[in-house]
Amino acid sequence: MKRKDEMPISPASSSSSSSQETLTLTSNAETLIPGLPDDISSIILSLVPFSHHDRLKPTSKSWKAFLSSKLPFHLSRWFFHPTNPHPTILCIFPQDPSLVSPYLFDPRHGAWRSLPPAPCSPHSYGLSNFAAVCLGRHLYVLGGSLFDNRSYPNCPHPSAATLRLDLTASSLVWESLSPMRTPRGSFACAAIPSSNSILVAGGGSRHALFGAAGTRLSSVERFDSGKDHWVLEENLPRFRAGCIGFLGGEKEFWVMGGYGNCRKISGVFPVDEHYRDGAVMDLESGKWREIGNMWEEGERRRLGTVVVVDGVNGEAPGIFMLDRDEIFRYDAALNRWQKESSLPKKTPPDSSCGFVALGGELYVMFASPFFDFKEIRRPRLKRTALFIQAYNPKTRAWRHQMTKPPSQFPLDFKTAVMCTIRL
Repeated sequence: MKRKDEMPISPASSSSSSSQETLTLTSNAETLIPGLPDDISSIILSLVPFSHHDRLKPTSKSWKAFLSSKLPFHLSRWFFHPTNPHPTILCIFPQDPSLVSPYLFDPRHGAWRSLPPAPCSPHSYGLSNFAAVCLGRHLYVLGGSLFDNRSYPNCPHPSAATLRLDLTASSLVWESLSPMRTPRGSFACAAIPSSNSILVAGGGSRHALFGAAGTRLSSVERFDSGKDHWVLEENLPRFRAGCIGFLGGEKEFWVMGGYGNCRKISGVFPVDEHYRDGAVMDLESGKWREIGNMWEEGERRRLGTVVVVDGVNGEAPGIFMLDRDEIFRYDAALNRWQKESSLPKKTPPDSSCGFVALGGELYVMFASPFFDFKEIRRPRLKRTALFIQAYNPKTRAWRHQMTKPPSQFPLDFKTAVMCTIRL
């Protein structure tokens, strides 16, 4: 026998005309927490960070059924995050996901969770420059550049593979989907929740082990997740690899930076010519328009890491870039990058930085060795510690955080791939 309890939930909103939503909680005859009603128990369990769900699922059948459903996300969203109804977590791929397991990081609770590795091929290895994006409850790994031991000479080749992981499934298993029409790596990518699709643009075949090599592409594809089908779109105005892509609102797909042509110094050493401009696609018409140079020649060599902070209550999204130890904000009216702030703690010269947007804040991360100073005679190097500097664009305030990832492998943000996941 099953019992259904209906709980009316009013999402926190400034508008008095917002209607109440109803979530139906379904449980088995076994209660979630003995002695408490299931509606109260479900609220308590929804407080548990997503990173700890796997540890609690073996407790009982009712806990496994509840934590494997979408109800914990809905309850946590409306009850405990009224001002930020879409809390985000970070997914980090330290290396090739078929060799090193990716893991999730919840900055609100400082919790980590490992994900299963991707399927391993006996013929290919060394995947890099792939893209990771989250669409709904699914995590996607697209394309990349890898080596194939069946080819000679063993040069890197682009990949067209599409992998998907359902984060709410009771058992996390990667599944292979239809490959892209054109193999590519180092490309622009963005998820479009309104149409349940993913856009990829540009790219090439360059591998992380080679500084200047590989092909360049201008093709654009759209993936329909419902039909598991890739469709060609209008090409970019020119060839562009190593570019950055993001949604500028709900109707535009932006592609910035990247490189195209290659020149040689003294006729020997190849050097990329990085672009200072970008292109914008109208998602309704599918047409591209070009934007001019975003900085003057000599101001910087290339575009830094770009992230987008979603606007709240109809506000325009904020576009930010990390360039060395400074954060810049993009001014669309002037088509220029304006300085926003500087890092309170400068990053070490030989370290790489990660830059992501989480919960309306900008996270600047770099890895440093962690020593165990309990050893009196000789401190023992244990594993990498992650030092985080978080900046709030609204309050213009900084805060610091340090955590230790569960992975024993070194975390190099020059080759690591990251993406944010909305719960």
